[in-house]
This record gives sequence, C-alpha cells and structure tokens, in this order.
Amino acid sequence: MDNTFVLIWLGIAIAFGIGELMTFGLTSIWYAIGALAAMFAALIHLPAIVQVVVFLVVTIILLYFTKPIALKYLKIGSVKTNIQELYGKEGIVTKEISEHSYGQVKVDGKIWTAKSLSNETIEKDTLITVNDIEGVKLIVSKSIK
Repeated sequence: MDNTFVLIWLGIAIAFGIGELMTFGLTSIWYAIGALAAMFAALIHLPAIVQVVVFLVVTIILLYFTKPIALKYLKIGSVKTNIQELYGKEGIVTKEISEHSYGQVKVDGKIWTAKSLSNETIEKDTLITVNDIEGVKLIVSKSIK
C-alpha cells in the first residue's frame, strides 16, 4: 500500500496550517482543510485527479461560505479604537492653530495635533469642538458657547 499521496496532502495541510499560525488572518486555513479532505480521498485510494478536485472543491466551498461569516464574527484584521468617540467632543486649544500651521488641543485629557476646519486662526485657551479626524490630526472649530 503506497501512502505517498497521503503524505503529500498531509504535508500540504501542515504547511498551510503553519502559514495560518504565522499570519493569524484566516488566510490559509481554508486550504489546509481542503488538503486534509484530499488526504482522506488519498486514504481511500481515489485517483490523484479526484484528490485534486476534492482539494479545490472543499477549499472553494469553505472560502465562499465560511470566510465572510468568520471575518464578520471574529473581526480579523481590524483594530478597534475609540477614535469615533472624539467626534463632537469639546476641548481646549493648548497651542494656537493658524491657517498655515497645526496647533494642539486637549480633548478628554489627551493632547492632539489639530487644524482648523475653516482654516481660521483659533487662539490658545479657546474652546473647540472636534468635527473630523484626518489620520492622527483632529479637525476642529470654535465651540459655540
């Protein structure tokens, strides 16, 4: 009994499994499972072409049906931050913001680089409202109070 194909598919599954462990991004787990299915096809002595078809079919089915669900519920590849909570918050200017240079504001006890929404100068100690965020800079306007 020749187990060459069984060992080949096992090796492929292990390789994809190691790749998955190294990325943590659900990038190759589907291929590892497909290779395991092909390995079982080899164990029952199906022809090599059938093994390849089993590998492809199982992998494609898993990619199509389970990857979107897994990405939705596991939130793979996304980093959750509280940056959205800054929208609409008020703060105070700690370094003047002018049309041609960034200033600094303090919002929720943290110092942020900021620029004016309308490119107007906003003097130090002026109350501001966060209108937008561009990268790590807050876009602010004078608070109406």
